[in-house]
Amino acid sequence: MATGLGKSKMVTVLSIDGGGIRGLIPATLLSFLESKLQELDGTHARVADYFDIIAGTSTGGLITTMLAAPNNDNRPMYAANDITNFYLDHCPWIFPQKSFKHPLSSLTSMFGGMMGPKYNGKYLRALTNELLGNLTLKQTLTNVIIPAFDIKLLQPVIFSTNDAKLNDLKNARLADVCIGTSAAPTFLPAHYFETKNAEGETRCFDLIDGGVAANNPTMIAISQILKEMLLQNSGLNDIKAAPAEYNKRKLVLSLGTGEDKFDEEKYTAANASKWGKFRWVYDKRSRATPFLDIYGDASSDMVDFYVSSLFQAHDRRNNYLRIQDDNLTGDARSVDIATAENLQRLVEIGKELLKKPVSRVNLDTGRFEEIKNEGTNKEALAHFAKLLVEERKHRRNQ
Repeated sequence: MATGLGKSKMVTVLSIDGGGIRGLIPATLLSFLESKLQELDGTHARVADYFDIIAGTSTGGLITTMLAAPNNDNRPMYAANDITNFYLDHCPWIFPQKSFKHPLSSLTSMFGGMMGPKYNGKYLRALTNELLGNLTLKQTLTNVIIPAFDIKLLQPVIFSTNDAKLNDLKNARLADVCIGTSAAPTFLPAHYFETKNAEGETRCFDLIDGGVAANNPTMIAISQILKEMLLQNSGLNDIKAAPAEYNKRKLVLSLGTGEDKFDEEKYTAANASKWGKFRWVYDKRSRATPFLDIYGDASSDMVDFYVSSLFQAHDRRNNYLRIQDDNLTGDARSVDIATAENLQRLVEIGKELLKKPVSRVNLDTGRFEEIKNEGTNKEALAHFAKLLVEERKHRRNQ
C-alpha cells in the first residue's frame, strides 16, 4: 500500500520495536490484527495491504521484512499468522541454548562476552539469505523503514523503500538490512556489506543493531511522512501549517516487545556508582546487560512520550495506539533465552496483552498506566482494523 497522500484521508503507520526473541509478542498482536482485517475485508487481506509505512528495528525489522517482502506471486511472503511459527521454529537455532550448565557457566558466559559475540550469527545469515535472496528494498510491497547503526561512521543509517527508489546506493538487499539491524552488540556479530549503482560507484556499510539508535522507530516513520508531505506539497498552502496538518492525517500503531517488571532494587545509583566495565556489560544478579536495558528502554519510552504529546496536542490521541507490556519477569525478559518453554511463554504474554486495558506511558514513573474508558488492547486493535479497512476502501473509490 504505497503512500497516497493526495487520495488519502490519513496516512497509516505500523511500527515494531526491537527485542530479540521477544518479537513473538508483537507477532502475536499482528496475527490478531490481521484476523480482524480478514473478517472485514476477506481472507486475502494482509497487514501490508493497509499500511503506507511499516517501520521496524532489529527483530522488528525482521518482522517488517516478512510482512512486506514479495513472494513469487507479488504478495506478502508471510501472513502475520505465520510469523509466530517462524520464530518458534528458528529462534532455537539462531540462539542455541546449552543443554548442560556447568557450575561456572555464568562466569564463562560473562567472559565469553568480553572476547566475542555470544552467538556466531551463521544460522541467521544463512536463513535470511535463503529466504530473501537478492530482493532489495525498493521491491517491498509497501514502504518500509529499518534503522541500523554504522559503527565506522558512528551514526544511524535509515534504510527505506522511498530512498532506495531514488538512489541505487541505498537500495540494499533486504537480507543484508535484516542482518545489519539485528546485529545486537555482545549477542551477534556486526555486519559488513556494499551496494553498487549503475555507474559502478559503491557504498560501504559497517552495521550493528538499529536499537542502538532507535529501538522504537515510530518517530522515524512519522518524520518520513512529514518529509513526503513537504516534498509533494500535498495541498498545503502554508508550509508552517504542515505539523498540524500531518498530525491530523496519521493513524499510527506502535508495538513494543516488552520491558522488565518494575524493580526498584534492580538498578540503583548506589549500586551503579561502583560498577566497572564488566558489570555494565553483565549483571549477574539480574542476568541482564544494564547498558542495553537502559538504552533500549529509554529510547523507546522517550519516543512514545513524544509521539503521544504530538497527537494529544492536536486532539488526535485516538489515532495513536501504543501496545507495550512493562511487566516481564524471569526468562521472558531476555532477548535470547530461546527454550521451547520461554518462547511459548512469550506467545502467551502476547495473548494476555490483548486482554489488558489500553495504557500509555507516564514519563515521570516510566510505567504504563491504564486509560479509563478506552477498553482493552483487543478492542482497540479491532477498531484500528475497522479504520484501516475504511481508509483502503476510501482510496479505492477515488
